[in-house]
Amino acid sequence: MAARSPLKELVKRGVLGGGVLATSNCQKSYAELKARGVKFAREPKEMPYGIEAVFHDDSGNFFSLTERR
Repeated sequence: MAARSPLKELVKRGVLGGGVLATSNCQKSYAELKARGVKFAREPKEMPYGIEAVFHDDSGNFFSLTERR
């Protein structure tokens, strides 16, 4: 994909800002990612909009892993 390279560069430089990754099962995705070494800032938590876990990448960008209601 042609759009992937510029996006990857922004993430690498830490200037993309936050992002939201949707999942159908936050607890399962959290466990799988944690087993692969992803460091979470917040474990899955019930929020008004669903279940959310938060992690940072190696560049300091934060991401919300969210299971919507």
